Formats: sequence, structure tokens, C-alpha cells
Amino acid sequence: MSEAIVASEPGQANARGRAPGGGDEPPVLACSGLRKTYGSGEVAVPVLHGIDLALRAGERVAVVGASGSGKSTLLHLLGGLDEPSAGEVRWQGEPIAGLSQAEIGARRNRLLGFVYQFHHLLPEFSALDNVAMPLRIRRVPTSQAREAAREMLGRVGLAARVAHTPGQLSGGERQRVALARALVTEPHAVLADEPTGNLDSATAEGVFGLMNELAAHFGTAFVVVTHDMSLAARLDRTIVLRDGRIAG
Repeated sequence: MSEAIVASEPGQANARGRAPGGGDEPPVLACSGLRKTYGSGEVAVPVLHGIDLALRAGERVAVVGASGSGKSTLLHLLGGLDEPSAGEVRWQGEPIAGLSQAEIGARRNRLLGFVYQFHHLLPEFSALDNVAMPLRIRRVPTSQAREAAREMLGRVGLAARVAHTPGQLSGGERQRVALARALVTEPHAVLADEPTGNLDSATAEGVFGLMNELAAHFGTAFVVVTHDMSLAARLDRTIVLRDGRIAG
């Protein structure tokens, strides 16, 4: 990993000048009474039943549970990628209900990053241009976007691989590119759905450790869906979903 990453001590201000979880700032990401049902009538399938969650700056939360317990659905709702059947999602204390799709998209680009089990990189673009893409969508000038992408790739230990396409990278390297892409905009929160689920144990360990270091450095909050309880145990807290409800 690049030596550019320096993890903060607990409560120390991060690179954006904010102490993780400190002060009276509203949660960076929260939901209350969140419900989701697919279909209606006799074919209605309830997936989530009244989820309450609040995430502070720099906090790392694992979401675990059996397949079908609603983990991915929860991430989609928190990220504004789907609408709840009931309840409320708030970004930095403000409800997103009632916003247009364009407004949600613009705020999502500023506030959130996403990492998935399958990296979803654009195969025809270099690692550099994949990471620069969220900034280009924001209409940041090309030179500035590429410079920020280059710096972030250095932070995840890929300074020598910026010109390589995804097909020229290993699985672990592709996932680190995806992580760099999620963090290049310095989001307030990252939603990660099984980010290490498609990697061997050694590579998964490295990627997960990198996420923790970057969370400390940038004060970015993480919600991480994972089946790996040993990895979940290294985060600040763990939420167990069972049949669409928080267990315990």
C-alpha cells in the first residue's frame, strides 16, 4: 500500500478536517421505519420491516445475515437507488423523499460511493479513467479529474498500474480500483455490497484492511454487507438482519 495513507487516531480530525463521529453533526446517513415490499396483493413479498439505522462520520458498520434477509435491498434504499414502501432515508440529516431523480443523482454523486462484489469497471477504459469517471460525471475538468484519480490510485497502492485496463489487472487489483473509484470524490459514506466476496482470503484481507485505513484517513463512513463474520468483527459494530428485521 502507498505510504501516503496515514490512519488517524480515534477522534483525530481526518483529511477533510472532521473528527470521525464527533460533534453535533447529524448522521451522514440514516433511515427510520424503513420498509420495502415488492409486488402487491396476493403476490406481495415483504423484504424489510421497519429498519432504523444512523451512521456517523468515520463509522464502519457491518450488515450480516442469511441470503434473502434484505441486506442488498437495504443498501439500495440507503443509496437512493430504490424507493422504500414506507419510512424515510436521510442524507446529512435531510430526507431524500420528494427529491427528483436528477436531484437524488446529483446528491448521490457528491455524498456517496459504491463498491460491489463484482467491480463493474468499464473494460475499455484504463484504471485511471475508471477512477476519474465519477468526477467527469460531475463535470470536473479532465486534467483535474485524472490528477485526482492518479492520487487515489497511489493511495490504494496502484500507482504503477494506472494505464492498465481491468483485463490486465488481478482480481484484487480490480477491486482496489473500484475502491479508489468510490473514494475519489471523497464521499461522506461508502455502501459496499460483499466487496471481498469474490476474492481469495489473502486478497480479501488486504482489500478489507485498506477500506479500514481509508475510512480513518478520510473520515468516510462505511456500510459493508458481508458474509464473513471475522471481517465484520473488525468494524465498529455489526447489524444482523433476520427476515427483514434487525435481530437483537
